[in-house]
Amino acid sequence: MTTPTYTVHAIPSDELAQLRRTGRDVAGNAPQPFAATGSPLRCCLRPATPDDDVVLISHAPLREQSPWREVGPVFVHAGPCPGYDEGSGLPSELRTGPRVLRGYHSDGSLDYDAIRTVGEGEDIAPALDELLAVPGLREVHVRSATAQCFTYLVRPASA
Repeated sequence: MTTPTYTVHAIPSDELAQLRRTGRDVAGNAPQPFAATGSPLRCCLRPATPDDDVVLISHAPLREQSPWREVGPVFVHAGPCPGYDEGSGLPSELRTGPRVLRGYHSDGSLDYDAIRTVGEGEDIAPALDELLAVPGLREVHVRSATAQCFTYLVRPASA
């Protein structure tokens, strides 16, 4: 078995636990029930099914305050779910385009030269490998190319 070169991160479980405990997301909004069948769930990194109880929340992939911190809408399970095993590689149902990959430095700043667009049906892995080899890059945010919303983030395994 080969050693993974990166880890894949859904929304952190502590953020989701706080959301469920307080009834407020990172922007202070109450979670909104939403029929999101087929949309990616950012808690377990798979498409929502008709049986899933889904809510729409605001999420900030960069947790620390900075001018680069963006807050946007994402779908998650309304209640606890198994989450995503960060060492299991790219989520099979969310690893193709159309996607935009955006690389960030350890200070949270966006590296404009580390932005890639992956076309419809293309595997994002080659572009991720290229970006994660850029010196000083801390993580890559995988986003929808159409709605531009955050899907998950990827870090080098050594991070």
